[in-house]
Amino acid sequence: MNPDEIKIVQPDGLLDSVKASEVRREIGECLETGVKVILLDLKDVTFIDSSGLGALVSALKTVRAAEGKMFVCSISDQVKILFELTSMNRVFKIFSDRREFEESMLSS
Repeated sequence: MNPDEIKIVQPDGLLDSVKASEVRREIGECLETGVKVILLDLKDVTFIDSSGLGALVSALKTVRAAEGKMFVCSISDQVKILFELTSMNRVFKIFSDRREFEESMLSS
């Protein structure tokens, strides 16, 4: 896969409605420039509220509608628990870190 078709989006802090709308806008801009794979690196996200979670699902739908793929990596224990409680761990393909994602992309 062409590296230009992969974009890493890395929000930080609290992923609430404000931050989540910034992330959605960034993902939309990526798709407009021909990006096909988006990796959402959550290593610096401390907490995700319900609006943030909704925005992630909305972003995923947008990416899929554009025939792209979106993955998540580097989630904290707190975010992991939230993903498991809301079954988001079944919706998103989650990698432990960027290296695991990159290895997966190289092997596919």
